[in-house]
Amino acid sequence: MANPQLFAPAVPTGHSRNQEGALAYAYGAEHLLAQMACTGTLYDGFYGKAEDQLTAVLAAAAQVDPIFVAQTAIYARHTARMKDMPALLTAYLTRAAPDLSVPVFRAVIDSGRMLRTFVQIVRSGRVGRKSFGTRPKRLVQRWLEEVPMPVLLQAATGKDPSLADIVRLVHPRPADATRRAFYGWLIGKPYDLAALPPEVAAFEAWKRDSTQPLPPVPFEWLTHRPLTGAQWAELSERMGWHGLRVNLNALTAHGAFAVPGVTERVAARLGNLAAARKAKLMPHQALIALASLKSRVPKLIKAALLGVLEESLAEVPALPGRVVICPDISPSMQTPVTGDRQSASSKLLCIDVAALLTVAILRKNPQAGVLPFDLGVQPITLDPQANFGTNHARLAALKGNGTAVSAPLRALVELRTAVDLVIILSDNQSWADAPQPERTALLAAWEEVKARNPEARLICIDLQALGTSQAPERADILNLGGFTDGMFGAMHRFVARESGGDWVGLIKETSV
Repeated sequence: MANPQLFAPAVPTGHSRNQEGALAYAYGAEHLLAQMACTGTLYDGFYGKAEDQLTAVLAAAAQVDPIFVAQTAIYARHTARMKDMPALLTAYLTRAAPDLSVPVFRAVIDSGRMLRTFVQIVRSGRVGRKSFGTRPKRLVQRWLEEVPMPVLLQAATGKDPSLADIVRLVHPRPADATRRAFYGWLIGKPYDLAALPPEVAAFEAWKRDSTQPLPPVPFEWLTHRPLTGAQWAELSERMGWHGLRVNLNALTAHGAFAVPGVTERVAARLGNLAAARKAKLMPHQALIALASLKSRVPKLIKAALLGVLEESLAEVPALPGRVVICPDISPSMQTPVTGDRQSASSKLLCIDVAALLTVAILRKNPQAGVLPFDLGVQPITLDPQANFGTNHARLAALKGNGTAVSAPLRALVELRTAVDLVIILSDNQSWADAPQPERTALLAAWEEVKARNPEARLICIDLQALGTSQAPERADILNLGGFTDGMFGAMHRFVARESGGDWVGLIKETSV
């Protein structure tokens, strides 16, 4: 028999094929750009390669109006909380729509980390620029000239490129003697010691005599140097919410929590929902932190993280009507949601995100049904009032053998279940469904659900940037991408049947 992937039946008009070679619906250019920007991480995944993601997002950007590219970049940064994709789209606009790149740069490049990513992408030549160019150079110069000194100091962490590399590249014009001295110090050129920012002067003095108090510089400048447990405890007081979240193992290993009172103070800060909100905590970030904690981290710290995660989930809006949630538990869902980054790969798997969203929705919709699926449905009973950890662990522990996205809908048909909203959480790479000649098995099953529930709506949340869905976009079907709580606003509008409830329409409301 000939290769079935190579000689698959012809695709019906309006259809495509997914990564498994099965029938699917390709997103339009605008929706594809949104999907890539809000879920793509530019790293290899279970199916897609980083190079394929880059090619797809740049091709989609070239097919749409530059204003939509701008809106997508801003939405991806501020609502989807992405980093690399918004920087990529901003860099793309410096060539495709230079005037439009100015307000987008100001909206998207909001930290030293984002600045370094932007410079890295522009210098690579992958967005069509053969040189850095006057416009991008001026944008970076202006950022360096306008941000306050504390932001500039924080930007001096990280590398490839480092802030020193960027200063050498764009030659910013120092507005005063302090910045002139700082730039000289940063790139190893002569500088006026008396004009250095006091934080940097204190850092240089401390390097000469480490018995002096720790200098008031970003903690990242100090952590690679030999410090005592008491000094690590002092650094914990300086770290922001996210700095604490990602350094809990380091604080433990270096003895910070052995200092009296430090465990209680750190736990109080981590468990402060107002502080977490100010830091723009996304629930999955707390989940990553919990999954990454070593056994030696104090239990009080773990309890604080779990508590703030529980409180953040309480802000998820309730969805009206009879809701059924369908998380995909197939093997591809057991891979890192942000892609394969070798030793730096996230401990957060696609199934973790699906479980997180399932538990969050169930908490506000306690009568909702939950139908995990692979080749079929694996029944599970969850207590909506149980703590997050219990329900998440039960869902995340389920292991599937394949993907048939239509399976939970077939179960609803067979059980004659009354339903108003079905939510599918998947990477959308269905291949084991019963074959259908002119439509996907999911759409065929959905039509049967609609026959009994004519007002029902379907939301397909795609957790990976792979370019196809199992259901076409239409009035009763919403395809949505991402893995942050920013999706809930789009879901609520769709269910409420508000004008512009489709995802692309929502992104088009973004101000540039």
